[in-house]
Amino acid sequence: MKNNLLVLNVYEKKTIKSKTVTQLLYGENFKKLKQFGKWIKIKNNSDGYVGYVKNKNFPLNNNITHKVCVLFSNLYLKANNKSKTKKKISFSSKIEVTNEKGEFYKFDNFWIKKKDLKKINFEQKNNFNNVSKFLNVRYKWGGKHFSGIDCSGLIQLLLNFNNKFCPRDSKDQIKYFKRKIKLNNIRKNDLIFWKGHVALAISKTKLIHGYGPLKKVVIMPIKKTITIINKTANLKVVGIRRIN
Repeated sequence: MKNNLLVLNVYEKKTIKSKTVTQLLYGENFKKLKQFGKWIKIKNNSDGYVGYVKNKNFPLNNNITHKVCVLFSNLYLKANNKSKTKKKISFSSKIEVTNEKGEFYKFDNFWIKKKDLKKINFEQKNNFNNVSKFLNVRYKWGGKHFSGIDCSGLIQLLLNFNNKFCPRDSKDQIKYFKRKIKLNNIRKNDLIFWKGHVALAISKTKLIHGYGPLKKVVIMPIKKTITIINKTANLKVVGIRRIN
C-alpha cells in the first residue's frame, strides 16, 4: 500500500495519545499487517519499522518516478503560479509524474515545479549533501518532515534520499554501520552515537544534529557537544561510525 497523505504519523499504540515513533512521507510504501477498527498495524517497506496508523483509503503501490529535492515544495491546482495552495510536500517524498506543462509536473490532483524534483534514481557522491536544508528545523520526536524531525530521522532521511538503506532508530543505526572510528580520527560525514542519540560530523570540529534540548536542528562544536551531553544527560559517546 502507498501513503497518499503528505505526511502520516505512525504511532506506538492504537491511539493518537501514544508516542509518534516515525512518519511516512508521501509515496512511501507499507504492508498492512492487521486491522483494528479505525486503526491498522503496518510495516514500513523501506526499513521494516512497525507501528499503527489511522485507517484511510490507501491506494496500492504506484510507479514512483521522482522525489522532492528541496526542504519542501509548494503544490498547485493548475500549472501556473496563481493556483498555489497552502499545501507543501516534504523533502524525499516520492511521486509518480503523470503529465507535464511548462515548468510544472502533475501528480495525483496537484502540480509541482520541475526544479523541486529529481528522478527517483538520482544519487549524490556525498550522502549528506542536503543536511544544511534542515538547519533550524524544529525538533520533533519521531519526525521525518520539514515541520519537525528527530536525530535519527534526519540521518535516515538523507541516506534514503540517496537510495541507501538506513535503520530508523539510532540504536539500530550504530549496529548496522560497522566501521568503527576513534574520536581523534573523526572526519566529515562520520556518525557520532550516544545512547538514544546520533549526530553527523560536518568537519573535524563541528557536528549537526536534531537536538531535543534546543528544540531544533543545530550546528555545534563536537567537543562542546560531548561535554554538554555528558553533563546534562550523563551520557558518553558510545561509538563513531564511518559509512562512506
